[in-house]
Amino acid sequence: MNPIITATAADAVQARSRIRPFIYQTPLLPSRERGGEELAFKAENFQITGSFKIRGAAAKMTAVDPGQALITASSGNHGIGAAMAASSIGQSLTVVLPRSVSPGKLARIRSFAVEVVLHGDEAGEAERHAQELARARGLVYVSPYNDRDIIAGQGTIALELLEQAERIDNVFVSMGGGGLISGIGSVLKAFSPRTRVIGVSAAASMALAASMEAGRIVETEHRDTIADGVAGGLDEDSMTLPLAMAVIDEVVVCDEDAIVAEIASIALNERQVVEGAAALAMAGYRSLAHRLAGQRSVVVLCGSNFAPDRIMPLIRADA
Repeated sequence: MNPIITATAADAVQARSRIRPFIYQTPLLPSRERGGEELAFKAENFQITGSFKIRGAAAKMTAVDPGQALITASSGNHGIGAAMAASSIGQSLTVVLPRSVSPGKLARIRSFAVEVVLHGDEAGEAERHAQELARARGLVYVSPYNDRDIIAGQGTIALELLEQAERIDNVFVSMGGGGLISGIGSVLKAFSPRTRVIGVSAAASMALAASMEAGRIVETEHRDTIADGVAGGLDEDSMTLPLAMAVIDEVVVCDEDAIVAEIASIALNERQVVEGAAALAMAGYRSLAHRLAGQRSVVVLCGSNFAPDRIMPLIRADA
């Protein structure tokens, strides 16, 4: 087995004990629409911050020197998780966000004792500015995805899954910077190698999918997407690319119409309101469901921190 897979899985096992006081163990819920034997949801939308990101953030905050001042960047959910973890531990933290961050996520981050900086129009610009500020101020930069501890924290989702289900044939995970799918995929390939890991990319922002196809980091156009949690590019030295290439069995690309349809479907059929990045994973499952008969699939619902003015009209339109 690839040594980076086993090392990442071992990191996740170690991280789990560190982050236990800061997170919920989220449920694995059977699908109302498809039936639990065919489809289940790993409900990170019920996580304490409304997103899986608290896992990686807590893993990082509990691994660094408590006296070290940190800076990070986020499109929103990682910022919430990092701010909550830093506030709980007493860690000094600056969070850089794009000006396009949703007002609700911005307000949540500002409710914690952290410094907030707004810069750029998308997550990649915010990340580059955070790296510049880290150099200028002598801070430690924490990537929202390109960090060993962050990836390990996200991998704890898969450790829970393996305890919650006797058999999982396929897991569908939304792809942004790759921290979530790299962590989950590494744990699954280490402990359940028969489970297929399927990455789902938004057509409007697909840096990781394009980089996997090219075998190197490539820049892509980033258009507005309802799945804003997966928007943005990759660092040139991103450790998530080799991990993703090692653990992902298949990549599915979904357009905005497919994501929007699943936001409404999950609300109406599953009685759960989720953000676009979570609906993206379900859109990926839907696109392959015709060939998954008799298999047990899990869709990771990564978060519920949606902007009501964007999400609720989509649900009402299908009601």
